[in-house]
Amino acid sequence: GDIMLTVVYPPSPPSWAQRHFLGTTSMGGDVLAILFGGWQQAIIASVLFVTFVFAVGVAVGGMLGYFGGILDLIGTRLIEIWSVLPFLFIVMIVSSVISPSLFLLVVIISLFSWMSTTLYIRTAALKEKARDYVASARLLGASTPRIIFKHILPNSIAILVTLAPFEVAAIITSLAALDFLGFGLPPEDPSWGRLLHEGTEDFNYPWIVSSAFTAMTFVLVLVTFVGEAVRE
Repeated sequence: GDIMLTVVYPPSPPSWAQRHFLGTTSMGGDVLAILFGGWQQAIIASVLFVTFVFAVGVAVGGMLGYFGGILDLIGTRLIEIWSVLPFLFIVMIVSSVISPSLFLLVVIISLFSWMSTTLYIRTAALKEKARDYVASARLLGASTPRIIFKHILPNSIAILVTLAPFEVAAIITSLAALDFLGFGLPPEDPSWGRLLHEGTEDFNYPWIVSSAFTAMTFVLVLVTFVGEAVRE
């Protein structure tokens, strides 16, 4: 007898028979596989971003807060100038010249995101510097590096635990937003932002946008709850 073949053109809806449990995109990519790839990208980006931002924040903020004076005055003015530079335009320029990798994108976003952590650490260092135990350590002849690393920093960096979940949420949403606008990762890389963009362009295929939206919401809520638990 004749064998009937059904050809399914992408995007195809979720199907157990086709082994595409969340359907496919217009390019024929498996939505579940793209979500998993995007999740891996988000973890790598978060680790790189938080490491960079906290390292710069602690170093620069601690220095401004502890030494104060003219250094603090010049440093805070430079931070104010840097914070008003147009971040999106710079990303657009870089994306038009080269196809940025995940590492390069994270570096660019980090260059515009270290200021708030720096100012928090600066405030904490200023507060700790005025405490009696710092004055006692100084009177007992403790060196400046010892006072900074043994006394001020351990008491100042507790604030990083509170800031960490917000930083992770910020890098995940920033990457998704850049991919959504078309200035993010190269087309061959899995991306939640690109999935959202494709889903919102045509609502006839609701499984694309709903999968990306659910995944992003779930991860961001999870990050917030984990951060809350760690802080407690």
